[in-house]
Amino acid sequence: MKQAILKEKAAKKALDFVQEGMTLGVGSGSTVRFFIQALADSGIRPKDIVAASKDSEEALASVGLKVRDLNSCDEVDVYVDGCDEINERFEMIKGGGAALTREKIIAAASAKFVCIADASKQVSVLGEFALPVEVIPMARSYVARQLLALGGEPRWREGVVTDNGNWILDVHYLSIVDAPAMEQKINAIAGVVTVGIFAKERADVLIVARENGVEVIER
Repeated sequence: MKQAILKEKAAKKALDFVQEGMTLGVGSGSTVRFFIQALADSGIRPKDIVAASKDSEEALASVGLKVRDLNSCDEVDVYVDGCDEINERFEMIKGGGAALTREKIIAAASAKFVCIADASKQVSVLGEFALPVEVIPMARSYVARQLLALGGEPRWREGVVTDNGNWILDVHYLSIVDAPAMEQKINAIAGVVTVGIFAKERADVLIVARENGVEVIER
């Protein structure tokens, strides 16, 4: 079964967690695009919707769904987003689309985080997917040296500017056994805006689509 079909199945299942009148957080990326379309088709209308990227804001607007600023909303009831990797503890790597900082803010502001993914995203140890780190531009070289000292190989994602006006370093060859410790260590480097490890803001629910069906796992 094609990966796009699996992503769409996971995205549609997430509607089970969306109710009329709630405050909904919407992430970013290809799986979320399927969720946005499914939400529009469902007729369910949240009270407020907040989005983790300008791309998602535009996608929501294109199907007639209005987005509000997080500062103007109550606590987010449910946040729906994808991931690049997720382990058995529901810790994730996110940021392949360079929206990790806004994704982490909305995840932290949400009562429930629903992660939608196809089975290829499940891993035993995080790190095969290069770890994104959003950095202040003037700190790029300094942060890269600190990341090198941690055992990774940082590469500047040239030509990419985040919605916050910053740059992305992708750290290759890290085996992230203790995700909370690594998240804290990298976030403490001066010049780092945030790291794409979601351990503190891990998922509460994983909706994973496989060849033989869609499974909903709650921690």
